[in-house]
Amino acid sequence: MSEAGFRIFNSAFSVGAELTYAILLTAFFHPFIPSQDRKRQKLPIVFSVYILFEAVCNWAALPQGSFGLILMVMLLAVSKWIDLEKSLVFLLTLLYFNARISSGLMVQSLYFIVERSLPFQLVPPELVFLRAAFLVTLFLLSHAVMLAVMLYALQHQMRKQKMLLHWRELCYISLVPTAGILFGQVISRLLIEFKDGVLLQLYERHPAFIAVVPVLALLFYAGAYLTIAFQQGMAALREEQATHYVEYQQTQAIRARIQEAEQFYASIRRLKHEMRGHLTNIKGLTRSGEYASLEDYIAKMDESMSGFELTLQTGNPVTDVIVNDTRQRSLALGIRFQVDFHYPEPGTYDAFDMGIILQNLLQNALEACGKVSEGERFIVLTGKRKGRFFLIEVKNSFVGEVVFGQDGLPVTTKKEDVPMHGIGLSNVRREAEKYMGELELKTEQREFSATVLLQERSSL
Repeated sequence: MSEAGFRIFNSAFSVGAELTYAILLTAFFHPFIPSQDRKRQKLPIVFSVYILFEAVCNWAALPQGSFGLILMVMLLAVSKWIDLEKSLVFLLTLLYFNARISSGLMVQSLYFIVERSLPFQLVPPELVFLRAAFLVTLFLLSHAVMLAVMLYALQHQMRKQKMLLHWRELCYISLVPTAGILFGQVISRLLIEFKDGVLLQLYERHPAFIAVVPVLALLFYAGAYLTIAFQQGMAALREEQATHYVEYQQTQAIRARIQEAEQFYASIRRLKHEMRGHLTNIKGLTRSGEYASLEDYIAKMDESMSGFELTLQTGNPVTDVIVNDTRQRSLALGIRFQVDFHYPEPGTYDAFDMGIILQNLLQNALEACGKVSEGERFIVLTGKRKGRFFLIEVKNSFVGEVVFGQDGLPVTTKKEDVPMHGIGLSNVRREAEKYMGELELKTEQREFSATVLLQERSSL
């Protein structure tokens, strides 16, 4: 390779290297950008920002240590356009540069060993240029492969569990990758030095560093990876604790409803027992002609019996209380509440499980309707048996956009006002699975519907 050819190669190599790193950064951001349809539009922004960042740095001849900071500022500036929170953009950029520097230091040690193992001759010059071109190409390919593997491992781990990146968590996670980046910057300045016109290489002066530097770089990367895994474990533990607390609260609420139903029907039985005495008193007042007293007596009886009225009868004490309570709350909020719910035969389904399903579905419907304009609020509850199956469906009005997550349940976003249907629906799905059933959610125009299919079991 001639000197002119090497210059052309060197220019093309610089362009190829920056394109490679831009592609790896874009691929690292790819899974975290929401909505598959938008990724095609958002990903070129990340790629273009990196290319612009390199152009600015090269034009301004900025020091190498400022590269990562400038890119991070540029990506934070466009975070709104790629639909990512600034905290996540900050963390992804930090992890990218930590992985890039760590992998670079590991490959640099291998590069030094390979360079020393290849024969070096000053003549002919064409071989010198060819040797240099081969070595830098080998370094770029090795670095790109190792960086891609490290970024994929980080990406895969971060997608396992969503993290809430508040400032405390973000500071905690950022400590190790920041230390890794600073370590890399220090070592990069020590790798090659000129003193009194003499080239000094770190690995020649301290051969032990050939193993120490890549091991430390790997430890900094592993520390960042494990910090994320630990933080995700803590987040999962907090989420599990919150789920258990919600389940406990719902269980207590259902038990309270069962006690209310038992007290209600106990009062009905007591009233029936007292009815014979009331009839005897009415007959006595009638025979004596005390019609005024009779009228007062009947009025007091009517007043005492008004508390025993359940407008809606579903066929089960627990569901009676839940449905009638929802009806009262709907009337107070101006919600049209329609019910066509008939409890299946006793023994086929547990009333406690049925209560959890209805409690969650109706509670979510009430919360969603609370955000709808008056006059447009409605809830429709149906429950019918079809052969060996029991079908429960709750339809309600809502405003905003329902976004479904990977688990098929609705999620909420900070940018949009969406109904809080995600709360408790995981419990509904769990109850449905106990009966080899399923939960189906769908939206049509301004109507949200949740359908629960339960399969009859011979024994519970």
